[in-house]
Amino acid sequence: MNASTYIKLSDTQFGDTVIIEEMHITGTMRRRLMDLGFVPGALVHVLQRSPLGDPIAFQLNNTTIALRKEESSQIIARKLGEEQ
Repeated sequence: MNASTYIKLSDTQFGDTVIIEEMHITGTMRRRLMDLGFVPGALVHVLQRSPLGDPIAFQLNNTTIALRKEESSQIIARKLGEEQ
């Protein structure tokens, strides 16, 4: 994995569009996020960060979902348009 290409979902900025590459979350939270569409290959838009930066609102499959840094830092993504 090239460190310059991949970023944690928690490190994305307002307006970014990313593609999920990997998820390092386990257990019930992993299942819940996968049910919401957080799966490898999914397109995610960064909509808004709270004033303190946690949580962050993401748009995925026409749904807005807010994730705390604890969860979003365990999802690895690639910015749209960047080659692998």
